[in-house]
Amino acid sequence: MRGHEKHEEEALGRPRVGVSSCLLGAPVRYNGGHCRFRFLTEELSPYVDWLPVCPEAEIGLGVPRPTLRLQRRAGSDRVVGARDGSDHTEELAAVADKHLDGLRRLDGYVLKHKSPSCGMFALPVFDEEGHRVGGRGRGAFTSRLAELVPGLPMEEQGRLSDPSLREAFVERLFAHARLRELWESDWRPRDLVGFHSRHKIQLMAHTPEGYRETGRIAARAGAWDRDRTVREYTDAFRRALAVPAGRGRHANALQHVFGMIGPLLDGSRRKDLLAAVEDYRRGQVPLSLPVALLRHHCDAEEVAWACRQTYLRPYPDSLGLRHPVAV
Repeated sequence: MRGHEKHEEEALGRPRVGVSSCLLGAPVRYNGGHCRFRFLTEELSPYVDWLPVCPEAEIGLGVPRPTLRLQRRAGSDRVVGARDGSDHTEELAAVADKHLDGLRRLDGYVLKHKSPSCGMFALPVFDEEGHRVGGRGRGAFTSRLAELVPGLPMEEQGRLSDPSLREAFVERLFAHARLRELWESDWRPRDLVGFHSRHKIQLMAHTPEGYRETGRIAARAGAWDRDRTVREYTDAFRRALAVPAGRGRHANALQHVFGMIGPLLDGSRRKDLLAAVEDYRRGQVPLSLPVALLRHHCDAEEVAWACRQTYLRPYPDSLGLRHPVAV
């Protein structure tokens, strides 16, 4: 890797990501197998540091082991053995408490879908006679994880096959990593202001109000104690990036960057760039096309403010996440 490329990659941040161990290929599933997810192991792995966890293996259920399921008992969903009805809910939840120090330093988490310990969405729930009574359960470990680290980006691996959800999740991973690395440094209020300035367009693409809220906190950093600043900016930053960035807001963000460089371009280049933005707005081209043009012109015209915007390079280009037209 050339020197300037290495510097650019380092500037993107290196996320720390929790993950269900089976998704990285560990043979810890109930049947002794794994669910290796190639996007994680082959595409994302070079750019992140993993914290693999298998709650069921950690509480000593063994491999292979009897299957578990969610069962509704007295109005509460419990994780029980499908054969003997043994209740493992509290043990599985306690695995999150065991890893609490590491979890608080994470930038995101990828969970095994349909798992009674790790599933996030619509797990089937059964009554004590084995009849299905609902499909909105959540795994015991995941429920506790969400309580201990509110706002942590979490996603099931099944949903990461959707290009839009994958792009949004990875964007949040790298943004959270950059913020964590700022807090881990000997930062000063001006460093937070600079961080906020670099993320202006990225935040606006999600929610203009979120950008304004984080901006107000950054402006008060010099008057507040450090712990309050870290807590309030982190919470606001996480909430802002959790708001989906739709095609309309992306197009508005592109227009905002264009406004910085348009006056420096001749008529033909302005026309081509605006056409690319409009084609994206109509769903005819992927987001990567207008972004690539903006980056090219920002570099060529040496528009420093625009070149530094994380929106134009939120994660490594090699991940190719903005190429699908659906994004």
